[in-house]
Amino acid sequence: MVKKQRITTAVATLLTIAYLLPVYWMVATSLKSKSDIFNSPPDLVPSPLSFDAYAETVFGDGAVWQGILSSTIISVPTLILTMLLAIPAAYGLARFSLKLTGAIMLLMLGAQMLPSISLALPLFAIFSEYNLVDTYASLIIANIALALPFAIVILRPYMLNVPQELLDAARIDGCTTFGSFVRIALPLMRPGLIMAATLTFVSAWGEFVFGLTLATSDDMQPITVVLNRFVAQFGTQWGNLMAVSTIVAIPIILIFIFLQKYVVAGLSEGGVKD
Repeated sequence: MVKKQRITTAVATLLTIAYLLPVYWMVATSLKSKSDIFNSPPDLVPSPLSFDAYAETVFGDGAVWQGILSSTIISVPTLILTMLLAIPAAYGLARFSLKLTGAIMLLMLGAQMLPSISLALPLFAIFSEYNLVDTYASLIIANIALALPFAIVILRPYMLNVPQELLDAARIDGCTTFGSFVRIALPLMRPGLIMAATLTFVSAWGEFVFGLTLATSDDMQPITVVLNRFVAQFGTQWGNLMAVSTIVAIPIILIFIFLQKYVVAGLSEGGVKD
């Protein structure tokens, strides 16, 4: 038993290092001077520390902050609207005996297999008809179309796990159907709600294809598209690219640090057989 635990710990440690090494290398590269980046063998620890890349891009390039602002304007409404639509949809698919529930869930799962580019071109054609190309509305709608099926698939098992007896008892005590849903079901679904919200925000924050195809002006493009500008035809500006990537990764890292127990609980408690 002890030997098995040690093996498990060793494997988990190796996997953690494998996942964290790229993050460390990103931060370390952003703190190196342009000449030190290409040292051979590479310097594992940047010495001396150089903040030139941050001064040049993060604090000296207005396009970076405009990209962060655009990503925020896109991600936050995407998160709110996706959850507002996914929660009642998951409730309906879990609580109502519909003949097409299986087909609908299969369609939702199939939607997860579609790459973004397969949706981007049809959406571009549709939005062009309504003069929505190069607007925040088109980017928000596109991200919702991608995130909504995923959120519904995640939330439905949590709704199935809510005992029907509790909802019936709440209605006997005077709650309406909506009241029992808000007062009883939603608190019990909290890990799932937080996990779905977190993954929805992360997906919208890091989305690249829609930003590239639906935002044609620089002011509308999210930060993921702005990052692509550092990959030039005649070379990549590695220091600047890593500096901006570090800043962009900070919100995601903070979200997982503060919400990790809910995300882990959501992953472990979400499965249910129905």
